[in-house]
Amino acid sequence: MRVLLQRVKRASVTIGGELHSSINKGLLVLVGIEDADGDEDIEWLAKKVTQLRIFDDENGVMNLDVRQTEGDILVVSQFTLQALTKHGNRPSYIRAAREEVAVPIYERFVTRLREIMGREVPTGVFGADMQVELINDGPVTIWIDSKKRDN
Repeated sequence: MRVLLQRVKRASVTIGGELHSSINKGLLVLVGIEDADGDEDIEWLAKKVTQLRIFDDENGVMNLDVRQTEGDILVVSQFTLQALTKHGNRPSYIRAAREEVAVPIYERFVTRLREIMGREVPTGVFGADMQVELINDGPVTIWIDSKKRDN
């Protein structure tokens, strides 16, 4: 699994011209899933996302996690995070899991985030044509790959 998380002042998902979900300060988490992903990836990434200390403390030092700041998390599926760009100029998405594999993993990831946060975690709609708006705070943008835990 790969996530691209962004610390945001606010973020929202619109589908078909209608607001689907939104958050104020917190994290926008874009999630890309591959066939090899499973429960170990879900658990590791859910903990990493919720425990990553990227919010300022009273001294202006990034020392707090999203829970400590009472921030929210908005999760959006993003198969293009699995793009392969090594050859040519057209990305290949062969690594991205098919819907029948990806949806259950995506749903378990969101459920695990809800358990850790102790409250609702809004989402986009898997496979939908979504417009995602955000105001990146900092900017702080971090890419995390559960298969490359040494980074």
